[in-house]
Formats: sequence, C-alpha cells, structure tokens
Amino acid sequence: MGIVLITGATAGFGEACARKFAANGYDLIITGRRQERLTALQQDLEKANGVKVLPLTFDVQDEKAVSSALEQIPDSWKAVDILINNAGLALGLSTIDEGSLSDWDTMIDTNVKGLLYVSRTVIPWLKARRKGHIINLGSTAAKTVYAKGNVYCATKAAVDAISQGMRIDLLPYFIKVTAIHPGAAETEFSVVRFKGDAGKADDVYKGFTPLRAEDVADTIYYCATLPAHVCINDLVITCTQQANAIYTYKE
Repeated sequence: MGIVLITGATAGFGEACARKFAANGYDLIITGRRQERLTALQQDLEKANGVKVLPLTFDVQDEKAVSSALEQIPDSWKAVDILINNAGLALGLSTIDEGSLSDWDTMIDTNVKGLLYVSRTVIPWLKARRKGHIINLGSTAAKTVYAKGNVYCATKAAVDAISQGMRIDLLPYFIKVTAIHPGAAETEFSVVRFKGDAGKADDVYKGFTPLRAEDVADTIYYCATLPAHVCINDLVITCTQQANAIYTYKE
C-alpha cells in the first residue's frame, strides 16, 4: 500500500493513526520519545496486520536527533507516501502575564519547530518522487483563541499558516498538504496540559461526549486515501456538542 511516517505515535491521535493505517496494509515509520511504547506498538502492529514497522526514538524538539535518525534509515524506507506531523502538546493554562517560560519554549519547540524539523528532512524525499501527502495536526485553537490558551493557540495558528505555505510551495511537485484541526478529544492531551493532574483533566470532558482518537484517525485516513486529483486543504472536526474552541454545550 505504501509507507506512512507518523510522529508522536506512542499515544492519542498518533497511535490511533498507526493502528488505522496498519490495519489497511500500510508499512509504518513510527516516532516518539518513549521507546518502550514504540517497541510494544511495533510488535502489536506487525503481529496483528503483517506489516513492517520501523520505530525511531527521538524528541522532535531536537533538530540534530531528528535529522540523524531519519537520514540514517535505509533508502527503501525513505519512499514515504504520507507524513503525519502529529507530535504536539499543550502545557499549562495561564494568563499571558503568568505563563511559564519553560512551558512556552516546549510548546513552540514541539508544535512549530518540531513539525518544521521533520518536514524539512522528509519533503526532499517526496519531491524526488513528485508525489506524497503531508498531514499536519492543528487544532480548533488555531481558528479561535480562548482565554488562557494564548501561546498554545499561537503555536497551532502557526501550524495552520505553515500548512498553507507548504501547500503553495509544493504545488509543482503534486504533493498534497492537509491541516486537520480537531476540537476536544479525550486523549492524554489534558493530562499532559495539567501535568498529570487526572482530576483537572477529567473535568474538561464532563457533560459532553468528546471526540475519540479513533474519530480523528478515521478522518485522516479518509483524507489520505482520496483520488490523486483531490486534496482536502483544511478540515475542522469537533464533537456534536462543540462548535469551536470556546462554545461547548454541556449537560
């Protein structure tokens, strides 16, 4: 079927995408910071689906680690058909004057620079083959800024702008670019944002049924398997009870 490279594959949307594409016969390059999870996922996917899986352990914040890990893979694995830039996170929920500089740096380095580092290495492979598809994970936060979301919202707005720029720059090479912007989804997102406080994380989803990681993976798979002449450039997906990053109906 082809090769899919997924960053941040150890949980959430990334893991769900890995399972979805593997179930449909795609070989995978999966990346993440947690080697044990990557190895377990590799073994699970290979056993269940009979596909090949290459795990690469690195942090997308580290430009040298990104380029080193990706450039050293065998040439046969560089025939990537789909790049899913999924690695990302939110840290903290504070007004702009009370925000943590460390949290800001981590969000910017992961959500923006990490996406750029991976893309900068992989895009020449796609250009050489004059085909491919880049899928960037944004957020409804890219479209609507909410209180205390400031820097996180800014990083996802950057993903939105970068995706538009990629689409324009890669037109001559027949490379598709899609930005997917999910709303509230019950993954590790809120646990990470609240730094392990499960109580605060659970409160985020009370009173409504949020998206599941599988819902977003299904949407990504749909976008990635359309005919060659069709490209969804920008897609916002929320649960039924959410209109955007601000308005959610809770029972």
